[in-house]
Amino acid sequence: MKKIVIIGCGNVGLEFLKKICLIDMALDISLIDLDEEKLTGEILDLEHSLVYSNSNINLKLGTYNDCNDADIVVITAGVPQSTKNRLDDLEKANEIIVDITNNLRNTSFNGICLVACNPLDVITELVAHYTDYPYNKVIGTGTMLDTARLKSLISKKINIKPNDINVYVLGEHGNSEFIAWSNANIGLENLSQFLSIEEKEELEDETRHMGGTIVKHKGYTSDGVAACLLELTLTILKDLKKVYPVSNYNTTYDVYISTPCIIGKNGIEKVINIKLTDEEEEKLEESSEVISNALDKILPKELY
Repeated sequence: MKKIVIIGCGNVGLEFLKKICLIDMALDISLIDLDEEKLTGEILDLEHSLVYSNSNINLKLGTYNDCNDADIVVITAGVPQSTKNRLDDLEKANEIIVDITNNLRNTSFNGICLVACNPLDVITELVAHYTDYPYNKVIGTGTMLDTARLKSLISKKINIKPNDINVYVLGEHGNSEFIAWSNANIGLENLSQFLSIEEKEELEDETRHMGGTIVKHKGYTSDGVAACLLELTLTILKDLKKVYPVSNYNTTYDVYISTPCIIGKNGIEKVINIKLTDEEEEKLEESSEVISNALDKILPKELY
């Protein structure tokens, strides 16, 4: 039976838990959170709902010892989301990650670590640095979420199913992200045949600010990123070899940043080097500098 540990059971962690509990798969799931009283109630409530499902899920209030034989550790603990720049809460987020990784280092965990904490790219790199896990085994959800948002927006505009729209948001999961329009297509036809320049600019702006828009209306985001975590988890456990734009260590820019990767049982099995235009290459470099500058505030270059 595969084993998953979820660290941080706030809005995102609980939404991911609820989604994976509906999957027809035998799983042991351990939950770690500072508020164990509330978490105990969440577990009991969810167990009762599983009576009417076909799932074979074992839930329990866990400890870091559960990571010893876990296949996947999912880290969703972090600072409550606001409509501000994701980088604004970096110092507090780092304190949380230091505590989590200190505990992880004391385990024999050898699986895949999925990260969904903002600022996403910086935190993912900090997890890799503090734990010294191999880069292929530390993966951030990155612009996989932004790509889903973009596909949803395009789908509504041109009335084509999102899964048939081939397009990626790349770079930082944040304000410096960009869309690789040169590689975007439906079938073999470039998306430029379906969208005007003005429409593409509007879509890019709307995608970039979608997180803040959701927070403004709902108070937080959870469903989209939880769906990304679920898809990555199943892709790893089933060794599906799917391609997603996730936050991964980029050897060219020496930071974690989102580019398309093949995901399988070993985590990131291959980074796909897609051909970008000169303008897009500049945007990727600029995005890497944003991440690198933020990282320098926590980890000066001489320390890593």
